[in-house]
Amino acid sequence: MPHTDAIVVMTTLSSADDAVRLVQTLLERRLIACGSVLPGARSLYRWQGKIADEQEAVVLLKTRSARLETLKLAFEELHPYKVPELLAVPVTAGNAKYLEWINGETTLSIA
Repeated sequence: MPHTDAIVVMTTLSSADDAVRLVQTLLERRLIACGSVLPGARSLYRWQGKIADEQEAVVLLKTRSARLETLKLAFEELHPYKVPELLAVPVTAGNAKYLEWINGETTLSIA
């Protein structure tokens, strides 16, 4: 199995429209190869001493670990949450052509 530095980055936003706007901007900057928006999530969490229960959209961003630091900076600029979820999960294996595509789409950056 070929080595890959592909990762999946997870985040949430308050609406699918906000999620699509974030994904489009990250694609334009070539920070990600793909973003999957999964609307209809229900997130329960503790925030500022209270339990919150919110509708959100989950977003799965496919990119490379080499883009993670720049992606973090983009989140600081673009993500509307004060403390945005940004969890990066390493990809240990996958379809070789798909992994090559991720690499190609995130190699050149205008960010």
